[in-house]
Amino acid sequence: MKKNLKVLFLAVFVSVASCSFTTKEFDDPDKDKVLIDLITYVLQKGHYNPADMNDEFSAEVYKDFINGLDPLKRYFLASDIEEFSKYKTQIDDQIKSKDLTFFNLVYDRFMKRMEEVKKIYPEVLNTPFDYTKDESINVDYDNIDYATTKTEIKERWRKQLKFSTISSYYDNVEENKTKLEEDKEYTSKTEEELEIEARETSKKSLDEYFDFTNDLERKDYFAIYLTTIVEEFDPHTNYFAPPDKDRFDLRMSGRLEGIGARLQKKNDYIKVIEIISGGPVWRGDYLEVGDLITKVKQEDEDKAVSVVGMRVDDAVKLIKGPKGTKVTLTVKRVDGTIEDVTITRDVVELEETYAKSSIIENDENTYGLINLPQFYFNMEDYKERNAASDVKKEIERLKEEGMEGLVLDLRGNGGGSLRTAVDIAGLFIKEGPVVQVASNGKKEVLEDEDESITWDGPLVILVNELSASASEILAAAMQDYERAIILGSKQTYGKGTVQNVLDLNQWIRKSDLGDMGALKITTQKFYRVNGGSTQLEGVKSDVVMPDQYSYFNVGERDYENPLPYDKIDAASYKTWDGYLGYEETINKSKARMEKSKQLQLIDENAKWIKERRDEVEVPLNFEKYVADIDRRKEETKKFDSIDTYDNKLSYRSLPYEVELMKQDTTLREKRKRWHINLAKDIYVEEAVNVLRDLKINNIKAGKMADIKN
Repeated sequence: MKKNLKVLFLAVFVSVASCSFTTKEFDDPDKDKVLIDLITYVLQKGHYNPADMNDEFSAEVYKDFINGLDPLKRYFLASDIEEFSKYKTQIDDQIKSKDLTFFNLVYDRFMKRMEEVKKIYPEVLNTPFDYTKDESINVDYDNIDYATTKTEIKERWRKQLKFSTISSYYDNVEENKTKLEEDKEYTSKTEEELEIEARETSKKSLDEYFDFTNDLERKDYFAIYLTTIVEEFDPHTNYFAPPDKDRFDLRMSGRLEGIGARLQKKNDYIKVIEIISGGPVWRGDYLEVGDLITKVKQEDEDKAVSVVGMRVDDAVKLIKGPKGTKVTLTVKRVDGTIEDVTITRDVVELEETYAKSSIIENDENTYGLINLPQFYFNMEDYKERNAASDVKKEIERLKEEGMEGLVLDLRGNGGGSLRTAVDIAGLFIKEGPVVQVASNGKKEVLEDEDESITWDGPLVILVNELSASASEILAAAMQDYERAIILGSKQTYGKGTVQNVLDLNQWIRKSDLGDMGALKITTQKFYRVNGGSTQLEGVKSDVVMPDQYSYFNVGERDYENPLPYDKIDAASYKTWDGYLGYEETINKSKARMEKSKQLQLIDENAKWIKERRDEVEVPLNFEKYVADIDRRKEETKKFDSIDTYDNKLSYRSLPYEVELMKQDTTLREKRKRWHINLAKDIYVEEAVNVLRDLKINNIKAGKMADIKN
């Protein structure tokens, strides 16, 4: 596959280079025009199934860009939309001719409307809301018309602000009641005081929102426009502006080089909102949550740079840096004192990204559970750390504790590295194909070529509607081989495409344009070893267990323009013969699930949540608002037992983690919460039941032992 990709991208590179993407050959050297020309050219040459850039394409870009800027229809007027509409079928032509007229018009008008709104919301929130008035708000924004006048816009904002404020007012009233009941010396606040506080909360929230938007520049909105264009090719093709590319790399690797603190802009200051466990700040106790960073000085510079008023992305660029380098921060502490702290940057690993495991004990049996949040890898050095090597380590550790069966939890895992999925599959089978990949009319079979098997015992994989991409590759392969039993949602997400991230700077001959960002582009489609695609169809669980997402539109099939489902010839593979009574085990699990009162309740709750989310009229009269909440509280009482369920299983961390917890109280608290949640999890309970029922073919197991030895 790598060879095919290199040939493809080399061809694209040669083609683009022959078109001479230099500033000299453009009448207008504007970076935006270079970007839009480069991106669309690469898409047409490199995308798996490039879209026709015609009037229909143009109409979709038109709709999605306007909706993306103003989804609640609180800025643009109907007259604006009428003016924009003359370009509805011209955007494709403008893209081809590097004409930015449509973007410039919409952007300039949006900036104007935002400035008008900045004057509206303080005025509205300066006046008390009348909660005795019998009125409501329609939150079905897709099906409401644009306002025709500025007076109508103001009224729309009044209702929207009342909608957000009534929630705070309700919370204030309830908190006031609770304090009166719990503290006899508490002085009750008046309704007027509680109402004022609620409006102040809404105003503060909007002040912070517009403070954030004030930091956005034209290039940020142009990045939104580019993303709108490329997503018309398929939902997973995206444009990454430079900061977004950094964030994507971070998600894929689960690590960064810096100080180990999460930052947020608060008014004009850069505020510390979280200390990352194990990072330099955590180890040295340099900062606390709530500290404000005012200046940043590099070790090779004499003067500090003020970050007051700076965009948070720009401030982060100054603060983070390579391992071993030092940065001095001027910090305003929570108590008001000001101090300089010098921190040596280091690799910061985001623990929540990585595989984690737990020992499960039930009567006299011991099982293992590995939770894999994503298929991560180091983009610079695959061997340094990746999901496959970590899962293998956890399996070996669990085996040392006497594990008799393994649960691999892929619920909520949106995917990641294709290679790690293949490598993890190889931990459970001797050898053979894992996934088929198609590109440019060619097919390649990715195989596990390592005959060793890390785990030859019972295996269950948990999935849900959010298990996507690489999760589906692994689950599908294990299902086709009959190596694992898949438990979970009716089907997984349904993302059967492969993306590669291309650095757009490699195609620019001159560097004075600045960083051009990157393009995540769909280049391939993958297929199960049985020939079926997971695109749209996903992986259908062997045993279906309803969950909270059962009635929500969360899968690939719910996008506007997904690539279609299809099939190819099956690869040559043999099903695993290490189990006895494989089908019998599945049928026994299905029978248990049909009788489960807990699952029936979960299914009923999922339907109830869907019904509530479909409601579009919300009362803005306080009595009716309270009555609506009270009704919902009463209705949800019958679902309380979902959160108090006890699966009667015991959970404990592996010995190596227990040692780490002696020093890392944050890790200890995270694992404690995880185990509490696992104890309420009926899906884990049923996975353990299936592991118990799965009988290993001892003759086959003996052969495997010979292979490994």
